[in-house]
Amino acid sequence: MPAPTLADAALAARTAAEAAGLPFAATPPALPPADLLAVLPMPFARRHLVLPLARDADGVQVALADPSALAPLDDLRFLYGAPVRPVVVPPPVLRDAITRAYDAAARSAADTMEAIEGERLELVASELEEPPDLLEAGDEAPVIRLLNALLSQAVKDGASDIHLEPYERDVAVRFRVDGVLGDVLAAPARMHPALASRVKIMAGLDIAERRLPQDGRIAVRVAGRDVDIRVSLVPTAFGERVVLRLLDRSAALRDLADLGLAPARAAALERLAGQSHGILLVTGPTGSGKTTTLYAVLRRLATGERNIMTIEDPVEYRLRGIGQIQVNPRIDLGFATGLRAVLRQDPDVILVGEIRDRETVEIAMQAALTGHLVFSTLHTTDACGAMTRLLDMGVEPFLISSSIVGVLAQRLVRRLCDVCASTGPPTPAERDALGEPVPPTVRHAGPGCAACRGTGYRGRVGIHELLVVDDGVRALVMARRDAAALRRRAAASGTTSLRDDGFAKVRAGVTTVAEVLRATQDDA
Repeated sequence: MPAPTLADAALAARTAAEAAGLPFAATPPALPPADLLAVLPMPFARRHLVLPLARDADGVQVALADPSALAPLDDLRFLYGAPVRPVVVPPPVLRDAITRAYDAAARSAADTMEAIEGERLELVASELEEPPDLLEAGDEAPVIRLLNALLSQAVKDGASDIHLEPYERDVAVRFRVDGVLGDVLAAPARMHPALASRVKIMAGLDIAERRLPQDGRIAVRVAGRDVDIRVSLVPTAFGERVVLRLLDRSAALRDLADLGLAPARAAALERLAGQSHGILLVTGPTGSGKTTTLYAVLRRLATGERNIMTIEDPVEYRLRGIGQIQVNPRIDLGFATGLRAVLRQDPDVILVGEIRDRETVEIAMQAALTGHLVFSTLHTTDACGAMTRLLDMGVEPFLISSSIVGVLAQRLVRRLCDVCASTGPPTPAERDALGEPVPPTVRHAGPGCAACRGTGYRGRVGIHELLVVDDGVRALVMARRDAAALRRRAAASGTTSLRDDGFAKVRAGVTTVAEVLRATQDDA
């Protein structure tokens, strides 16, 4: 049967419009202005074949292809806060109009966000006492100004995450700064749907879906800085909880010398990274700086003499001279699939963003055994725990002992604020924690000042534990010994634990005993 022609589609649409008592147009009466398109994600428009055309005193005129589909019209009525007046347009014509309209209005999100300098979040939030049009045209709508102000303030404060947490009576907004969450403000609870919808619009997510988790990305420019934002929404009892993870792409990549590594560990790490083959693992919880450390190592190796390839989720920094692959589970491009493809690219050095399963680690180990240097990350509490984690994943001991050359475990602890920190003798609890020799004085967190936003801390530094895999460690792995036996062996060979490295930084006046204990509480 021949495919229906445009005339056939127009006739069918006209008939459906007459049956529904709706007006018909062979082509959309007009293309929509940018302010109407800005509030409707293109995926929604294409999925439901709807397109807002114009707004006037009677509401919003909307082109649609199927007059029997009422749910999209209800969503548009909610979005625009106004009645909708549908007009039926043939599907092929409407599909083409949607493409042309969004192409004409397309602008990079990085070009549309301007920093709100001097904006006080409390004042912006107070404007929300009167319920606004959810997605009022123009960037002066209170909900838009509030979200822009939050993003601007988060970048200014150096926050890594923004949390929007709905409760019965308000929406708590919290920033994670230097690894610690802190309250920023509380907005009225009735504003939560507006904030969540605005985030969805910026991330191109389905604004009508409120029952399932959604993930997306936003690229914005805040105060002249390019910021990538990972968006996560999950439904909770009081509404969707929103978490925005910020990655400042304009921030300078760190060098190995800036990571807080003790000189001996830095030299040992460079020796391991300079080997021709093997696997070097970096372990630690989410947000402990593993990727930053691996990028610092790659920068040292990217001299133009090696072919360096990475498989990451996501690609957090763009490095010249390095081939970087973004995993995409939707098209079955995972770490294992990407690693197999990379091995056909004649690589010298490979970075696998994270080892999540047995398949990935075994391919990485085979690559290491065939002459490649492989870097990756693993979620374990310390360096010795990485070996037992791999055994638990079902990897054969001989593969582990013959391919792993070293494991670097790390945490991040907050630095003392140099402006308000004080110096005094250690407390009895600090003396017990530090052990011998006890320093006569240590630095303590101050009362807080403008420089540290009242926290007593400013910035973070890494504490590290480097396990070099020698013959003794290999023998324990081959015997399937537990992590405790590996720790005893590491200590006997002079490996400094995470907590001991942290206490060395306490003695140097960089941080406090409380910070080290907080960061290493699972490793005592």
